[in-house]
Amino acid sequence: MEFTDSQTERYSRHIILQDVGVEGQIKISEGKVLIVGAGGLGAPVALYLAAAGVGTIGIIDGDVVDLTNLQRQVIHFTPDVNKAKVLSAKEKIAQLNPEVKVIAYQELLSTYNIFDIIKEYDIVVDGTDNFPTKFLINDACVLAQKPFSHGGILRFEGQTFTYTPGNACYRCVFDSPPPPNVVPTCSQAGVLGSIAGMLGTIQATEVLKFLVNKGELLTNRILTFNALSMDFRTIRFGKNTNCPICGEHPSITGLQTYELPACDLKH
Repeated sequence: MEFTDSQTERYSRHIILQDVGVEGQIKISEGKVLIVGAGGLGAPVALYLAAAGVGTIGIIDGDVVDLTNLQRQVIHFTPDVNKAKVLSAKEKIAQLNPEVKVIAYQELLSTYNIFDIIKEYDIVVDGTDNFPTKFLINDACVLAQKPFSHGGILRFEGQTFTYTPGNACYRCVFDSPPPPNVVPTCSQAGVLGSIAGMLGTIQATEVLKFLVNKGELLTNRILTFNALSMDFRTIRFGKNTNCPICGEHPSITGLQTYELPACDLKH
């Protein structure tokens, strides 16, 4: 593909980067990324990927904008309250970069639709805030050999890692979801709004690195941070041979359904 003068100007700061250049920007423009959740993490991820010129961005979320969301979900504005999050996000992306194709899925991700949806994309971004969906994303991506970026935030802390086929997955570290209500959600424990932006931009960066095939992804490493102390740590971990889904003798060969706590149905 060839860029127009307007596109060359828009993406000039990428094009002059030695490790991106025209070839890298073409890869970005041809990239297809699915964002699960148009909330605290999905909002900055969507904005930065759209600004970077990712060709196709899918966004799946069955929720509507709530006033409490506006403290951290920066893609939604006050007039968007009660509007479907995916439609609100699609509108903002169109204003930011009308060249980006946005596919909005106004529904919840489930065992029934996940394979059909993720097969259309190069990489998946986990921007959810509940364990059942995180394990669903992990299991489907492992089974389908689809890369994904995991992200989680709570109070003043965040964590993220990137999965690519052949490397350690979410279950290699976290074998199964914790019992309901053992770990509080953001709606129960709170979260500093800017934490979502800190982690979301890291996830967006991982996606762009993946698309241009440059740098070292956060595979087999969990990046964690505590904003109160501004302490960032990288924890290395290996592929677990006893992992129930990607280990040597997997016990999970299909998708499992876990109960979604009522407090997580609205976030």
